[in-house]
Amino acid sequence: MKALYFAGVRETIGLAEEEISPPPDVVTVGDLMAWLGQRGEGYADAFAEESSIRAALDRTHAWPHSAIAGTREIAFFPPMTGG
Repeated sequence: MKALYFAGVRETIGLAEEEISPPPDVVTVGDLMAWLGQRGEGYADAFAEESSIRAALDRTHAWPHSAIAGTREIAFFPPMTGG
């Protein structure tokens, strides 16, 4: 699946996007964030606080408990505000 990183997540990791292949036991957005957080220092910093990251699965907002099966694209970004 393609992982897209926006704003502070992108700056902390140092990548805008990458192809990832999580292991079979990674089944939710929360699992994926925990798995990504183990990939190195930048990832650990970016995903240290789950509540500070939002996710979208195939361009639809998702929750930490949302299943990732069949997802082609996941995006991570900080919370947004409207105005």
